[in-house]
Amino acid sequence: MGEDPIGGPRDAGPVPVLMARGLTREFRGFRAVDGVDLDVAEGSVHALVGPNGAGKTTLFNLLTGFVRPTAGSVLLQGRRELAGRSPETISRLGVARSFQITSLFAELTPRRHVELALASPTGLGWRFWRSDRTLRRFAGPAADLLARVGLADHGDVPAGSLSYGRKRALELALALALDPKVLLLDEPTAGMGAEDVDRVIELIGEIRAGRTVVMVEHNMNVVASLADRVTVLQHGKVLVEGPYAEIRHDPRVITAYLGDPDAAH
Repeated sequence: MGEDPIGGPRDAGPVPVLMARGLTREFRGFRAVDGVDLDVAEGSVHALVGPNGAGKTTLFNLLTGFVRPTAGSVLLQGRRELAGRSPETISRLGVARSFQITSLFAELTPRRHVELALASPTGLGWRFWRSDRTLRRFAGPAADLLARVGLADHGDVPAGSLSYGRKRALELALALALDPKVLLLDEPTAGMGAEDVDRVIELIGEIRAGRTVVMVEHNMNVVASLADRVTVLQHGKVLVEGPYAEIRHDPRVITAYLGDPDAAH
């Protein structure tokens, strides 16, 4: 047995790339996240699931700095404390996220979006209005990223004209432009038809190479297709955790999802 960097024993083995201990967030006395412990293995796809109001989005926001914890800790690679840091700082440390609600500039092309994302760590990104030469150095990598997410033929149209599924693909490209160690995806298939869902499953399967993916996802078919490990939340606490093939038959999970047709599939 070794020692957990936050205190207390842990089993010997690889240090989780992302680890939470006692993570808690209260809103006016209501505990949206209540003492959550979470270990995300490096190179895995880890899904956060649960019924509405389970605390998934709040936990996701705690991991990425958009909400500060009332108590608890989040460690990156067992060393760097993320709790309380700004989203920008966490992103620079190698933890990037995509959003459930896309936030794109409607008139800006996908190519320019990705060029700006690539330029942002250099401090040059927001000088693009001075000269196109500033971003020219990122043209090749931007084209590669657009091709990787299936947008090679849509790089020069206004982002606002893209279909919903392609906007989500662009969002993934923007997150990948930061070359994150850990990529967090907030309901990557929300609002999509079956064809787009299948495309996103394939895309996530490709981009997971060499990185860790944490995703909040309601679609259990997506979870079954991609997740190595699943954490089920209920009332802000971890209800059960394990491989999908195990948790899908757990009576506690079935009860938590009672009335949800996806739960039994």
